[in-house]
Amino acid sequence: MIWDQVEFQLSAKKRGVHLVTREVMEHLPAIAHIDIGLMHLFILHTSASLALNENADPTVRHDVEKHLDVLVPENAPYYKHTYEGPDDMPAHIKSILTGNQLTIPIRKGRLALGTWQGIYLCEHRDWAGSGRRLIATVQGKGQGNNS
Repeated sequence: MIWDQVEFQLSAKKRGVHLVTREVMEHLPAIAHIDIGLMHLFILHTSASLALNENADPTVRHDVEKHLDVLVPENAPYYKHTYEGPDDMPAHIKSILTGNQLTIPIRKGRLALGTWQGIYLCEHRDWAGSGRRLIATVQGKGQGNNS
């Protein structure tokens, strides 16, 4: 049985929904040695999130971001948590709605994603600070053996 856990930082992204599948996989060479297993991905932040969705047409990511902005507007008069800026409280709410973790099957050394699926980083803040930190845990049966 193979177990591996890696904490890594994605490159800094501006506000928006970003396809990061390739960038995530660059940090996870252990997946190539797993025949059947799981990858659990967790983001260590409360104002950004992870999602799994369309990887082919970038207008999907644009539309998701715009819809989240309509669902969770800035400067709502009932927000009390406002001292970190008008985008902060909406970012926390969006993070709750979209989620902070993903679990994806591993099959034959690759993530078993659907044809049009990719991993999204949803950056809900305006500031372009440092990249977001993730923890990836992979587990599974190694290729070519019964372990």
